[in-house]
Amino acid sequence: MPGTPFERIWEKHVIKDYGDGRSLIHIDRHFVHEGSSARAFDGLRQAGLPVRRPDLTFAVIDHGISTLPGRTVESWAPTRPRNLQMRKNCQEFGLRLFDVGDPNHGIVHVVAPHLGIPLPGCSYVCGDSHTASCGGVGAWAWGIGTTEVMQVLATQALVQRKPRTMRVNFNGKPAPGTYAKDIILHLIGAHGVDAGVGHVVQYAGPVIRAMPIEGRLTICNMSIEFGARGGLIAADDTTFEFLQGRPYAPAGAKWDLAIDAWRRLYDDTDAQYDREIDIDCSAIQPQVTWGISPGDVIGVNDRVPDPSTATDADRRAMMERAIAYMDLIPGQPIEGTPVDIAFIGSCTNGRLSDLEAAAAVARGRKVSNRVKALVVPGSAQVKASAEAAGLHNVFIEAGFEWRESGCSMCVAAGGDIVPAGKRSISTSNRNFEGRQGPGSRTHLASPAMVAAAAIAGHVTDVRKMLGQGTV
Repeated sequence: MPGTPFERIWEKHVIKDYGDGRSLIHIDRHFVHEGSSARAFDGLRQAGLPVRRPDLTFAVIDHGISTLPGRTVESWAPTRPRNLQMRKNCQEFGLRLFDVGDPNHGIVHVVAPHLGIPLPGCSYVCGDSHTASCGGVGAWAWGIGTTEVMQVLATQALVQRKPRTMRVNFNGKPAPGTYAKDIILHLIGAHGVDAGVGHVVQYAGPVIRAMPIEGRLTICNMSIEFGARGGLIAADDTTFEFLQGRPYAPAGAKWDLAIDAWRRLYDDTDAQYDREIDIDCSAIQPQVTWGISPGDVIGVNDRVPDPSTATDADRRAMMERAIAYMDLIPGQPIEGTPVDIAFIGSCTNGRLSDLEAAAAVARGRKVSNRVKALVVPGSAQVKASAEAAGLHNVFIEAGFEWRESGCSMCVAAGGDIVPAGKRSISTSNRNFEGRQGPGSRTHLASPAMVAAAAIAGHVTDVRKMLGQGTV
């Protein structure tokens, strides 16, 4: 088949080519959440329109909810009206809502692949930038704005400009203590937060082929921080094993037909990409950010960079601002930087394997008395699986708070906020100024690195703690 896998997916979804670089694209499946859909539903009412395909749209309440034990959809007062309106919207328009208390409730980008809603080769959208996560199962997945949410609800289609294609080949073998989060952070740091602009990035190479689905979801999640329109990983046997039997995946004879089509779709033997990047993963250290952009990242054994070494005046000014905001000193080792809060969760790293990696570090140890540490599973299913494996006991005995699912501290929601001037180490995807609360300072890292920092009371190399206990 000619073209890259993405180009084939694009062609299969074109309803009409306008001849000016734009095409009308059919949307296979759509997820909405309370944070970006309220005005879209209001727009439908004003226009007197129904949801065109309610069977292809799903809903969740995940952004503005408390994660405290015993919470309800009304527990956090600032978003109570919005959450209750979401229930009414879904009831009025006939949408399947995975409500708080539903065993399939959770963060949209964690819930969706576990239910088999995004599938290889499908077009999948949600009103949230990190929808790109679902490229980890081979879907063409991207985030849309509220106006586009309304358009999909009303028409099951969107007008899009065709993105360019890029392939990133992850080669070598990651060292122990290095995870998917470290690999994607390293890519962003090495090539910049705008390197992917205008592209759908296909992640490939032996490291990806050996990576479980949950790691692939993490890689694709942070395509947005790379500047890309979306991320994509070719579906393979690992993908098929993950999806088989999921509630919204094909079953029976349809499953066999789907497997055959997906294998042919993702053959890129002769494909030509607009750009290619090669990364040697064997040289990657555990990563930690030092600044106010995901591209401000270094290995844990490295030092905070000196702005005076920047040749570009704008970059130098940005580095100076970042270092001042983060209250760091150029040239200081990043290891040893004290932390006040440790957050394990989010759509980037709130899955079961993430909790397993963190628990392997936390087992038999205690959180520093200077640190507030919390673990927020990405979904009710993840929470139940973790508890079945006893991971909650590992965290609780170590001094972590064990919470309900939700977006939580990633977006300073549900009451989970980093106070002004306090320093957080977080498994989330963004370390922007004020992202976790006004005046908060955020370092991004892997779940294992965050667990290690919570115990040490400061940024530390998790490799020093590995091998002293297993999940």
